[in-house]
Amino acid sequence: MFKGLYDRVLLWSRHRHARRYLAGLSFAEATFFPVPPDVMLAPMVLADRASAWRLALLTTLTSVIGGLFGYLIGLLSIEAVLPLIERLGQLDAYRAAVAAFQDYGVWFVILAGFTPIPFKIITIAAGALGAPLIGFVVGSLIGRGARFYLVAALIWAGGERAAERLREWIDLLGWLAVAVVAIGALVWWLW
Repeated sequence: MFKGLYDRVLLWSRHRHARRYLAGLSFAEATFFPVPPDVMLAPMVLADRASAWRLALLTTLTSVIGGLFGYLIGLLSIEAVLPLIERLGQLDAYRAAVAAFQDYGVWFVILAGFTPIPFKIITIAAGALGAPLIGFVVGSLIGRGARFYLVAALIWAGGERAAERLREWIDLLGWLAVAVVAIGALVWWLW
């Protein structure tokens, strides 16, 4: 299952409009879309290793701009969005983001790039709580930038060999990621 998706994304990453798709995906993921931009960033870096850092920058900037849109949604219409968040099964994640903001403030945004809580939930929670906008933007740039530059660096350093290894292990890694998310959700729910 994951091997087929991986191969398809590799094809998309070589499309002449791939950078536009990456920018759109990065923006949308920070607001409403469930697929993280890493799945397109990694094969694009592999396809054009000389552009690794520009691709990471594009992903970071469009993700932060999307995050600002999510912030605006939270700021202006959280009451209208909460039922949708609940229907999507993300209400616990939203509550966790709210609690983390209350406990850690902008530091949470920086760390959020590496948490299992979807970034869109974090951006909406930040707006709903009226988190300081400058701190939110700076935290998003640092946290998202660190994540996307790390992805770009790993793929850049590994090159074709990393891609071959990744393709061999993609099904196992995909199911492990699903299992980690499921176990994390279960632990969160039980806790």
